[in-house]
Amino acid sequence: MARIIETRMLTPVTKYFLLDAPLIAASAKAGQFVMLRVREGGERIPITIADYDRGAGTLTLVIQSVGATTQRIHKLEAGDDILDVAGPMGSPIELPAGGHVCGVGGGFGSAALLCLMRELSARGDRTTVILGARNKDLLMLVDDLRKVCDNVEVCTDDGSAGFKGFVTQRLQQLIDGDGSGRPDHVVAIGPMAMMRAVAETTRGPGVHTLVSMDPLMVDGTGMCGGCRVTVAGKAQFACVDGPCFDAHEVDFDVAMRRNKAYVKEEKRAVDRLSCMEERGTI
Repeated sequence: MARIIETRMLTPVTKYFLLDAPLIAASAKAGQFVMLRVREGGERIPITIADYDRGAGTLTLVIQSVGATTQRIHKLEAGDDILDVAGPMGSPIELPAGGHVCGVGGGFGSAALLCLMRELSARGDRTTVILGARNKDLLMLVDDLRKVCDNVEVCTDDGSAGFKGFVTQRLQQLIDGDGSGRPDHVVAIGPMAMMRAVAETTRGPGVHTLVSMDPLMVDGTGMCGGCRVTVAGKAQFACVDGPCFDAHEVDFDVAMRRNKAYVKEEKRAVDRLSCMEERGTI
């Protein structure tokens, strides 16, 4: 059980949670995740660690409301408890020191870059983040990332903030030498389509790129097989072998099909929750 210390809405569908979780914070690293459960008999869901503070014993999670369980979590506020928080799980992101690292975040992926950029900047790497959203109201943690990065680039589809266009367009400009310069490594975290586009952008120039397959994860232990992904022609499990893999070795055709495997079940769960709320039986 973990007590919620602070919450705040980052976007209309994304909420920030600061948890009292000293045991997890003591060993957490960028790229890892935790498993949450909010009620007895409820499902467990994987959430990527946004940040941690070992001294304070706190864990930061950013959760987007997309399904029944995340809707339940969004109803919790400071002082409430989350029934189960297990972790850290998965492998941390490891990159050679001394380079220029560019993190590319789309939507919820922006949060997962926070502790990574802080760790890399602290060891002396040059750091850039490219954040993408449909419009300025969906951007999040821009100021937080500016505190831990050398450079933060904002992209919006409609041009309401920063660069008008997709993150891949701005990334291509950096690779071509514009602004903060060509990155040595790229880490993309966000929607599957965005990560695939980043992989294709960096493939030709040969920029080492990692992508997080966390959207595929289900039980977080490798038992269910739901997060199976083909990497360099071999089957891997996002939760135990990743969640980050070489973007140029991931079979995105397989990954994107698998990412839609539970759409019907997720919709049914949301519909059941809505019915329970209407009847007052939740």
